Amino acid sequence: MDDKNKAKVIRRLKLLEGQVRGLQKMVQNDTYCIDVITQTSAVKQGLSNVEDLLLENHLSHCVSHQMKSGQEAKAKGEIIKVYKLKRK
Repeated sequence: MDDKNKAKVIRRLKLLEGQVRGLQKMVQNDTYCIDVITQTSAVKQGLSNVEDLLLENHLSHCVSHQMKSGQEAKAKGEIIKVYKLKRK
């Protein structure tokens, strides 16, 4: 992963870390359930966005390299594995 994408992923993960800490405080403070659920939904969306960045990077670099170096079966297997994970 290049430095620019790595920094972007790390930044988003740090934001998510802060959101999770905020969720803990919300629960400790007996915050209204719907407000907590709204924030958990935001965290899930944030994680999904991180996954998208990682997948885009993987396809652009790793899978591309595998295809060019004759490792088509490995590349195909990884794409299918990630596809199945994302459908869950």
